Amino acid sequence: MTNIKVTRVSDSRFQVNVTEGRSQTDHVVTVTPSDLQRYGAGATAEGLVEASFRFLLEREPKESILRTFAISVIEGYFPEYPAEIRRRL
Repeated sequence: MTNIKVTRVSDSRFQVNVTEGRSQTDHVVTVTPSDLQRYGAGATAEGLVEASFRFLLEREPKESILRTFAISVIEGYFPEYPAEIRRRL
């Protein structure tokens, strides 16, 4: 089972801890107000970050996810991200 813990560290920065069994990775994600409006579909920033990590983990192992990134970067790797994340939220 994969556990995703999202902790707000500032207005737009979030610490994300992904744990699978005994293995874990840590990430820092930036979500601006415009990102939340574009991708969030009325969700909280924390909800957007968690759903985005679930989206990413369906496509790549946690070790392949960038350690520090802006949420908008996901779209550059996965063009289906905006439509899919809005559908999920």
